Amino acid sequence: MIAMARTRARTAKRWQDADEMRWAVRHWAARIDVKVPLVHFRAMRTKWASMSHRRLTLDTGLLKLPKDLGEFVVVHELVHVLVRNHGRVFKSFMYAYMPDWEERDRRLRMRWKPAPPCDVAAR
Repeated sequence: MIAMARTRARTAKRWQDADEMRWAVRHWAARIDVKVPLVHFRAMRTKWASMSHRRLTLDTGLLKLPKDLGEFVVVHELVHVLVRNHGRVFKSFMYAYMPDWEERDRRLRMRWKPAPPCDVAAR
């Protein structure tokens, strides 16, 4: 009984599927007050995600990670709609929408295959 409860709790912290992550994108886009982009998933070698004015592309590997790390990537990319670089204004928005973003960034980097080139915390 306890083992089953732990499995359910662990599963609840992970993404069920791509549609659940798409819902999270819509939720965060509304919260940040940016237009909801089309959301696509594909295997990416050097990035977690990429954002254009029409499309948010997320790495399929994010679906295997805890939800809070996937949400960090989503918020990071949506904040880029407001601010294109990783300067002080970008960090201010990140703190406003996700106060623990630096800790999530650190945890994501520890779990990620090769660390992506974007180094927000160091800038």
